[in-house]
This record gives sequence, C-alpha cells and structure tokens, in this order.
Amino acid sequence: MLNQRRHLSAENCFALSLKAQQQLLGADEFIRARSIALYSPIMNEVFTELILAASLQEGKEVAFPRIAGDSLEFVRVRNHDELVPGAFGVLEPQGSEIVQPAHLDLVLVPGVAFSRDGARLGYGKGFYDRALQGVLSEKIVGFCYGFQLLDSLPSESHDCRMQSIVTEGFILTCAMPEV
Repeated sequence: MLNQRRHLSAENCFALSLKAQQQLLGADEFIRARSIALYSPIMNEVFTELILAASLQEGKEVAFPRIAGDSLEFVRVRNHDELVPGAFGVLEPQGSEIVQPAHLDLVLVPGVAFSRDGARLGYGKGFYDRALQGVLSEKIVGFCYGFQLLDSLPSESHDCRMQSIVTEGFILTCAMPEV
C-alpha cells in the first residue's frame, strides 16, 4: 500500500485528494460538525487543505495532532500558518490550546490501509489508537484513496475503529464486526 501510494504522480495525488475532500465536504458528518480534527498529510496521503479552508470559513473549531512524548494531542489552529515541522517531519500545530478528542465532533484519520468493517492499519506506533481510546467510533472517519480499502485487516481490541471511510469515489459506512 505504501509503495502504491508513494508512486502516485503529483497530479494524480492532487486530483484524487480534491475529489476525496469534496466527498467529505458534502457529507452530513462534516456539515453537522462544529469541531473537527484534521491531519497534515505525509507520503502522498490524502490532502486536507480544502477541508481546513472550508472549516475555518464556516467557523468550525479545527485541531491538528501533535506528538507529545508517546502520545498524540490535538491542538486548535486558526490558520495554516500555525503548522510547523515537528516530529517525523510532519507539520504540527505550535499553539497551546489543547482540544480533548472526546470534545471533537469529527476526527479525520489517515492510514496505510482500511477495511470495510472499520479496521485501520497505521504506521505501527499506535498514536491514533491511544489518543482516540474511548472516543465514540461515530466521530472517527478514515480518509484515504479507494485502493487503500481492503475487504479485511487484522485488528486488536485496542485499535480504534472507523465509523466511516471517505475516498475519492464514495463514503463507506462501516459494517462493525460481530462480537
């Protein structure tokens, strides 16, 4: 998956990202949200700039994640200029206004791959899993390209699950696994 995403041309990455962002902007989850967590894309992840601009224009509270030791904290931003290179070279917020994940209405989550039942394969460090522990899955939305969606993925009980997954072609409401 990483290799396939890494080899997207800049034009293709931009075009697919634009379509995925437009999908989300038209979704009820986004329209109803008063507060949203975005991420700074790395390695050809789906861009979030259009969503940031629309959110700020609509007066939504916007937060971005920042690495704090072994944890991920969400920090409010008021414009793109508040993001600076941080851990792992990823743009992170430099502000001090921490937003608790449970207080966010919508959390966009990147990943290496996602499954139709809401499982997510991340980069292996568990930052999102720890940060979103106890957050209602209905607030957590995977954001990826269509080729990153698989029928199934292995998952563990501590892994955060997606309520839905947004791609450039569709929004999938995840069928939660039977217990």
